[in-house]
Amino acid sequence: MYEKKPWLNYYGNAPHSIQYPQITMYEALMDSVKKKPDAIAWDFMDYTATYTEFAEAIDTCANALADIGLREGDRITISMPTCPQGVICFYAVNKLGAVASMIHPLSPANEIEFYLNISESRFALTLDAFYQPFKEVMDKTPLETLILTKISDYLSPLKSLGFYITKGRKIPAVPKDPNVVWWKDMMKAPHPQAPVSSMKSEDMAVILYSGGTTGTPKGIMLSNMNFISEGQQVASWGKMSDDDSILAILPIFHGFGLGVCINAFFMGGGKSIMVPQFTPEIVAKLIKKKQPNFLIGVPTLFEALSKNKVFQKTNLSCLKAAFSGADTLPRATKEEFEKVVHKNGGDIQLREGYGLTESVTAVMAMPMTEYREGSIGVPFPDMLAKVVKQGTMEEVPVGEEGEICIAGPAVMLGYLNQEEETLKTLKKHPDGETWLHTGDIGSMDEDGFFYFKLRLKRMIKSSGFNVYPAQVENVLRTHPAVDQACVIGVPDTTQVERVKAFVVLKDSAKASEDLANQLILHCQKDLIKWSCPREIEFRDSLPTTKVGKVAFTELEEEEKSKIAADCD
Repeated sequence: MYEKKPWLNYYGNAPHSIQYPQITMYEALMDSVKKKPDAIAWDFMDYTATYTEFAEAIDTCANALADIGLREGDRITISMPTCPQGVICFYAVNKLGAVASMIHPLSPANEIEFYLNISESRFALTLDAFYQPFKEVMDKTPLETLILTKISDYLSPLKSLGFYITKGRKIPAVPKDPNVVWWKDMMKAPHPQAPVSSMKSEDMAVILYSGGTTGTPKGIMLSNMNFISEGQQVASWGKMSDDDSILAILPIFHGFGLGVCINAFFMGGGKSIMVPQFTPEIVAKLIKKKQPNFLIGVPTLFEALSKNKVFQKTNLSCLKAAFSGADTLPRATKEEFEKVVHKNGGDIQLREGYGLTESVTAVMAMPMTEYREGSIGVPFPDMLAKVVKQGTMEEVPVGEEGEICIAGPAVMLGYLNQEEETLKTLKKHPDGETWLHTGDIGSMDEDGFFYFKLRLKRMIKSSGFNVYPAQVENVLRTHPAVDQACVIGVPDTTQVERVKAFVVLKDSAKASEDLANQLILHCQKDLIKWSCPREIEFRDSLPTTKVGKVAFTELEEEEKSKIAADCD
């Protein structure tokens, strides 16, 4: 199947293959600096930098990091929101041939301890507001030097004052600490020229961490080539030009945010509008003011924007494309977003894509000239995909469900310090290719369009039958009273698991036992018996992960705790 690549018939003007330069991310960025030295590279709350200024800051940071002891092959933890310091440091680290371990800035002390130890980071960069949790674990980790910065370091005097009045004055003062280096001082001081790195394109450059709200995260080792190939694939697919801008809403500790909103755009010479904190209000105002050409986010982001009054009245003719990923895109969310966009002068569809951190981020999406109901699209240039029978390397016939496998230049090097887990996930097939077994269930049609069903871990086994939560959630959302829905399996003595739905209503005052019964009947019209919810619980909101996906595992843990309490 994959040798024929039937999806190539739907590429339109997108290239079938790309020649990737054998360079580092820093070198790729410097190519953009040469081509567009005076163009704006990034905009952070109206504080901007040209590509030349950006390059100078990166080189200064690299010299400073080398001066305080960061060497080629070392690891440094970057625990920052989407802001200039985090991005400048990221490329400076790459210039030195060191490895950037990217983590959430709101990580609690115990998680920070885990990340510092697994990555063997002797250095870390974070905000002054997060000094304390790093200090707490310093003695239990390899951490020697903590670089602190303030959000206000890259704000205008007026905005800096506003930040201090609203938030800054509440941040505890950092005591004198011999292990602390301040970003502002570090960037101002003179430093000797850093040594030239021997880092290669295929070398590990970044460690990202597997998502999930329970269990131990896995460190995902990604190379320069992983990021460069993924960036060029996305740019060619979305027809991104060096005159375009993107709203960088997704965080830099996430593959989508770092790989697309930051690296892909800088490789192409475009402008990244950095958003350090997501709220629908902040994003809507930025779209109105900055008029970005590309919006990339998770379904909850587009859902929130569609309901925002400012967004609903903004001229949206600037938009060239909008892509949703990281979670299933509900049809109602897609339609509502497109309705608002078209009403306000835009002419785009919200397109669904598919990817995972083990391949940086997106590896397939709907072609710009095509739309198919329920499809996550087709593979990007040079990426291969197929569907195999679970637990095997045997490809299933067209249309049948199985595990999605992918191969190509964006696929990770492996899991950090987990050789056994790597061998379970990256497997050499009889065709000679190394395939990433995604753990996701899906199918492919005869034209090469793929359809995502669920993460394997989300499958519910009810009375011996497979139940797909995403399918049940989509049906629930078609009811006019339902705003959001999340479906989980709850342990049951007779069915093994029974289906339970958590529902957020458009009008919470309408929650009742009668409406719950109506929703169950509504599902019975479109779903087979064992897929229908046996129980509906109304909620004011649903828990979300750090990147805005619905945290179904949190609801599962709640149910397990309830059952355990009842048994005591």
